[in-house]
Amino acid sequence: MIGPAARAAQVVEQFGPEARVVAFRDEVTLVVPGARALDALRLLHEAPGGPPVLTDLTAVDRHPVAPRFEVVYLLTWYAPPERLRVRAVVEGDPPTVASVTGLWAGADWLEREVYDMFGIRFTGHPRLTRILMPDDWEGHPLRKDFPLTEEPVEFLGHTPRTPSEIVPRTPPRP
Repeated sequence: MIGPAARAAQVVEQFGPEARVVAFRDEVTLVVPGARALDALRLLHEAPGGPPVLTDLTAVDRHPVAPRFEVVYLLTWYAPPERLRVRAVVEGDPPTVASVTGLWAGADWLEREVYDMFGIRFTGHPRLTRILMPDDWEGHPLRKDFPLTEEPVEFLGHTPRTPSEIVPRTPPRP
């Protein structure tokens, strides 16, 4: 039986110092550069034990830290039950990573959501368009530098304070 740490170690063996494994609370994360993410995921997809299921695909905005974005792939093997997280550190302006729709067709909508919310482009995606926001929307709402807007809600005889009047502003952590 091969576990997630052994699967990640196989990728590190192939990639050398470009990849690293992080273990925390019995969860294993493989960290790879965004330019090599498709290669790492293909290696895991074609490894003995059968291909994993792409359980989820999302992103993290680490602003103001550089490189700013990470695309996170959650992989699951059912027999035996194992999970592995793959974090692809994405650089560039606009941030770009290769699409995995050739390995998992279901990644189509997940990559579109990440594009729509974070602005990360997936090269080779069959139809990279907005999926949640209107087509004429400007910006990407889950980026940490996206401007917050708010409208006061008015009730008869009472106007509550807006969140920016209540919640104290704190500077972002480095």
